[in-house]
Amino acid sequence: MIIGVPKEIKNNENRVALTPAGVAEFKKYGHTVYVQTHAGANSGFADKAYEEAGATILPTIESVYEIAEMIMKVKEPIASEYPLIKKNQLLFTYFHFASSEPLTHAMIERGAVCLAYETVEKTDRSLPLLVPMSEVAGRMSIQEGAKYLEKPMKGKGILLGGVPGVAPANVIILGGGIVGTQAAKMAAGFGARVTIIDVSLPRLRYLSDIMPANVTTLMSNHYNICEAIGLADLVVGAVLIPGAKAPHLITRDMLKLMKPGTVLVDVAVDQGGCIETCVPTTHENPTFIVDDIVHYCVANMPGAVPYTSTLALTNATLPYALQLANEGWKVACTKNTELRKGLNVVEGKVVYKGVAEAWGLNYQGVESVLNN
Repeated sequence: MIIGVPKEIKNNENRVALTPAGVAEFKKYGHTVYVQTHAGANSGFADKAYEEAGATILPTIESVYEIAEMIMKVKEPIASEYPLIKKNQLLFTYFHFASSEPLTHAMIERGAVCLAYETVEKTDRSLPLLVPMSEVAGRMSIQEGAKYLEKPMKGKGILLGGVPGVAPANVIILGGGIVGTQAAKMAAGFGARVTIIDVSLPRLRYLSDIMPANVTTLMSNHYNICEAIGLADLVVGAVLIPGAKAPHLITRDMLKLMKPGTVLVDVAVDQGGCIETCVPTTHENPTFIVDDIVHYCVANMPGAVPYTSTLALTNATLPYALQLANEGWKVACTKNTELRKGLNVVEGKVVYKGVAEAWGLNYQGVESVLNN
């Protein structure tokens, strides 16, 4: 198969979908890899390293899309890329269709095969290609939250861990999954007082067992959330419903319960956000203020630490990408139920229920595209 790796062009997206080590693995199986020039530069991987691994460097994004049978990316295509996508071309990347109606319609119109990292799912319901970036984003949420609690950043002026004789900050984490767990570990490590809120009692029991003494757990309901955010200095939104929009656990009206300078970090913003007032921002302009509450809503947080993120992502995606290349997407998705669940939009058909429901589109079972 011919694999293409374009340079990411989303604002301040510094990651790349494939490392030189990944190129070498594709070459081992007889595949051809084309990489756009400087695609890996911001992640610390020079063109020379890709060439030494066996890739061919192409000068433009257009040339990569034109020649490739499978495009490997990190983030969803943006509007300028839509015309470059060919009918039946396989795109393997993060899509988050449920948060972008224009992207969904564009991919339907292009007739591409869209296999989304974020909905590849194991039998235990874990999301293996979302986990590494969720780990990065969860840890970063505390790093960024601590920064924006500083007074020059319009925060409360609170040190996350406090000092002897001065109480630490209160950190509220909405969601006890991968993001929430990693955020709690980081915040606890700083010395903050941490509360994890989740709807699953078994999950709360597990977290209560493994977390240090400065982390407490709380059942998720409207009353408890209102009580908790009234005492919060930093709130992390870490709620995910695979392939669908995140629910709004904090509404605009609830902002008045919080003190001025409280910081909200909505990691779920690329799935629509779990805080009603959050809209996607960029690393260039990461925050805005609503009702004196600081909102940090960067949709590609791991892009700020591209070396770590690129290595972590390739570690997870490469085995799946190799299967797609070795067997073709139809055979691979027929054999591998994990990959099958990654199919979202295929040759003009929406084959993932959460995406169809998000935009009121006709849903067709994935068998309709695998069996024809």
